[in-house]
Amino acid sequence: MKRDMICVSCPIGCALSVELDDKGKVLSASGNTCKRGEKYAIDECTNPVRMLTSTIRVNGGALPVVPVKTSKPIPKGKMFDCMAAINNEVVDAPIKLGDVLISNVCDTGVDIVATNEM
Repeated sequence: MKRDMICVSCPIGCALSVELDDKGKVLSASGNTCKRGEKYAIDECTNPVRMLTSTIRVNGGALPVVPVKTSKPIPKGKMFDCMAAINNEVVDAPIKLGDVLISNVCDTGVDIVATNEM
């Protein structure tokens, strides 16, 4: 099986092509102009991850929500579960930049942190 994609590791945006066997194992990756592109192609086919940004509701803040993000990328398959956890959370002000508002969200080993003060 062949999978085509555009690399987002750098501004060049190389057109990548990945050959996979019947079980999804990467046989080859081509089209990249750097090693980051090859790593991106392999990771995207075997374990895709994404940063997640959102907001969490705040009690007693100047605004009703505070912007948040994951401390590192999470598995793409956990995005909806993590969003459900974020949507169910309400935190109390004050909040400092970088405060961990949800630890180990959905057992990913990743924290949800504040990206602004409130």
